[in-house]
Amino acid sequence: MIRVSFLLALVPISLILTLSFFVLYAARKVEEKGLKIFGYVVASLLWFSALLVFSGAVYRVAKTRGAVECMIQQKTKGCVLPQMRQQDNLTASPVSEKGAMTKDDKHGKCTANKGLF
Repeated sequence: MIRVSFLLALVPISLILTLSFFVLYAARKVEEKGLKIFGYVVASLLWFSALLVFSGAVYRVAKTRGAVECMIQQKTKGCVLPQMRQQDNLTASPVSEKGAMTKDDKHGKCTANKGLF
């Protein structure tokens, strides 16, 4: 399923690549060597910025996919709360001296995939 943020990234990517096309077109028409090199440098920087926008969109989709998987695991009891782990003797969770739960103990720890895919 394609996320909306990924689709919204296509708009600036297409604008940047269109602009780079016209920069390259103008650079080919120019006869001065210095201006032609400048046009190629500007076009390559535009391509690099389009690549950055694309990689940012891929990162955001992967990051939100991990968060969604974690929420699904919590709803389907994949992430067990630390109190339930202690009762079942699966693992022991660290408890502070006062017996109060730490911030990590209040929320179940999810081991969702937080990589790119």
